[in-house]
Amino acid sequence: MSNAMYNKMWHQTQEDLSSLLDKEAEKRMDQHRDQVFIFQMLATFYIKYVQIFRNLEDVYDQIVHPQKRILIRKILDGVMGRILELKNEMVELELTEFHYFDDILQDLKLAPQQLDIPIPKYFLKEKLEVIKGREKILSQILTETGFSTSDKKYPVKPVPLEEAVKVIQVSERARQGRLRAMFMKQIYLQECRAKQSKLSGEKFADMGAAALRIQKVWRGFRQCKRTKRERAEEMIFLGMNPPPSFNEVSDAMLQADRVAHLRRKVQMKHEEEYRDALVTIKDDLRLMEGPDIKENLQDQIRHWFIECRNLTGSFPDYPKEEEGGSAIIFSSKTPEQEEDEEWKMSPSVFLPTMEEGNSIYKDLWKNKDESWNFPQDYDPEMIKEAKRKELESEIRVQVDELMRQELKNLKLAVNREKESAAKPRKKKEKNKGKKGKRGKKDKDLTADRTIESLFKELVEEGLLIQSLQVTLSDYIGEYSYLGTTLRQVSIEPMPSLLDVRQLVTLYAVLPLGSAEVHEKAPLVKSLLLAGPSGVGKKMLVHAICTETGANLFNLSAASIAGKYPGKSGLQMMLHMVLKVARQLQPSVVWIGDTEKTFYKKVPQAEKKMEPKRLKKQLPKILKLLKPDDRILIVGTTHRPFDAELQSFCRVYQKIILIPRPDYASRYVLWKQILQRNGGVITEALNVSCLAKISDGFTQGDIVHVIKQALTERRVRQQPHKPLTATEFISALTSMSPVYQEEEESFKNWYAKTPMGKKRALAITGGNPENQKDKGKKKE
Repeated sequence: MSNAMYNKMWHQTQEDLSSLLDKEAEKRMDQHRDQVFIFQMLATFYIKYVQIFRNLEDVYDQIVHPQKRILIRKILDGVMGRILELKNEMVELELTEFHYFDDILQDLKLAPQQLDIPIPKYFLKEKLEVIKGREKILSQILTETGFSTSDKKYPVKPVPLEEAVKVIQVSERARQGRLRAMFMKQIYLQECRAKQSKLSGEKFADMGAAALRIQKVWRGFRQCKRTKRERAEEMIFLGMNPPPSFNEVSDAMLQADRVAHLRRKVQMKHEEEYRDALVTIKDDLRLMEGPDIKENLQDQIRHWFIECRNLTGSFPDYPKEEEGGSAIIFSSKTPEQEEDEEWKMSPSVFLPTMEEGNSIYKDLWKNKDESWNFPQDYDPEMIKEAKRKELESEIRVQVDELMRQELKNLKLAVNREKESAAKPRKKKEKNKGKKGKRGKKDKDLTADRTIESLFKELVEEGLLIQSLQVTLSDYIGEYSYLGTTLRQVSIEPMPSLLDVRQLVTLYAVLPLGSAEVHEKAPLVKSLLLAGPSGVGKKMLVHAICTETGANLFNLSAASIAGKYPGKSGLQMMLHMVLKVARQLQPSVVWIGDTEKTFYKKVPQAEKKMEPKRLKKQLPKILKLLKPDDRILIVGTTHRPFDAELQSFCRVYQKIILIPRPDYASRYVLWKQILQRNGGVITEALNVSCLAKISDGFTQGDIVHVIKQALTERRVRQQPHKPLTATEFISALTSMSPVYQEEEESFKNWYAKTPMGKKRALAITGGNPENQKDKGKKKE
């Protein structure tokens, strides 16, 4: 897609955003009490903002004009924040983390896949060098300390010489035996042919009958081949089978990758030129227009002296530097501006950002003629306009010093009494300065140490670990298409795997990736991933770090056991973790098997490990985290029922229940993981059957079975021996599934959490007055 096409796409997206902002402002004025209507309204806005977000993300990634990118980035952050705000409102309204929009998607003619929230590519692109540098240092420290996981060598069991000789002899004798058997087979076949020829004698078979037989066999073979081909074409046409080149990378895709890489280079070049121009154009302006600006400012301020003298009979007091100097004299607000500021009654903190960005777009870019700027480089006139204001404010500081002295001289010459009366004010200023002094700051336990040394110590202690390179898109699953239907008949559906992925994107990835979004959006400090073993909880933690370039701190009970003993040691450990996490943010603090930290009763075998060391400290850590700290505490647990519920839920602000995969997700899992491990799906392999019989098994089980069955040798055999379902069934039967009772225990546990209790009350109609009040608040 050319740059002009992306420009067109941007203009269209801006039009959609503008109309959506107008609709939101219009609906905000209306009052509604019907909870269903309110949810429909919020969900519609949410879906439309997601579509705008998807388009803007593509546009920001591809447009090369540096000044356009600054504006698009501002609007993109605003849209991301608004999506999170709407999500928060829907959660508070429906009292559940999972929502279903089937009916709204049908009305808008959208597929569920179009609700997938993309992860902005700039999260990693803009700090790629920093991430690479940090990974290099981390792997270097791990190698030095012997913790390197990348070059893991499996131990080889030594074999005695005599035994090794015997093994080689057995192999060699077997090889010779196979060769001898093949040789004897050839001799036997030759003898059979010789006997046959003797029996038949010199008589020749009827040539016509022989030709007919050959024709019959050939026609049958050709027709069978044609039938197979036609059947395969029909299955592809019906969408039952993928096309033959489905898994191959096409030339068009390769070309698109090359163009995207080239576009990225052009973006970087244009941004460098833009940054250089900001300096050079400002220097040129200072040289060319600086003296005129200074002279005009002095004339304006002198004119103000005279006006005040004529009106009041005395010279005014010059505004102080901290108040803004002479700038406040000429910045009195008009009635319209005052009215605009008072209008900001919306609970959203991102709507003003989007409206401001939209108005800048309309004023600057909507009807701008860019026929002169084919390569889409920076616009020098826009830089000049911005730098004139900047230069004026810098020159104003110098002018203020001169004019302050000039005013003092005027006052001394004309009105000596008032000048002497103004002197005592300086004493008050000194007193104010003294009052401004506050008490001591919190004590820094490692004030004498560098961040690099703390980083190294945490890596050596195993508290800062290297995250695995997995993306959220690797968390495979399928959407739930019956959510709304089930809720209409009062059945609470289990969330799908893609619903879980969406929540992780909203609560973890977007806020950690964007500082602007994290600072203003509804703050999520802690997240709990609860579900049976093998559903991908740890994978999601690593994916959060991969997608945002975050550091991964491991504060699991097993990881901190025996390290930094005593109260002072624990305090030092947490101080170091938080200090490094803040300095090198974004950061994820992972607490694996987090139920151990909140055990109702510590098992005898684990008492030495002191698993509950962090129980009292975690609420304190949460209080220390501020909106500008991009730090997320993530807990993972497969036995949440072992934990003391009240303190558990007090620490974890958001709880995501991860289910075992349903049929649709299992079908997609089998297909994709088979293909990723070198498997070829043919008619001989019934994937639907595999998905059905693996009911209750988790993603981890399916991956394990596939890897066990698809050895290197089996992958090579596929062309003449296609895969069949029975090859995987035997491996599957040796594993334990997640039984219905275990899933029910997770549901029952979740029903006891604060959100679970509220949802149960809402379904059964408990506390109707409270529900009505909540509905009113949402209006």
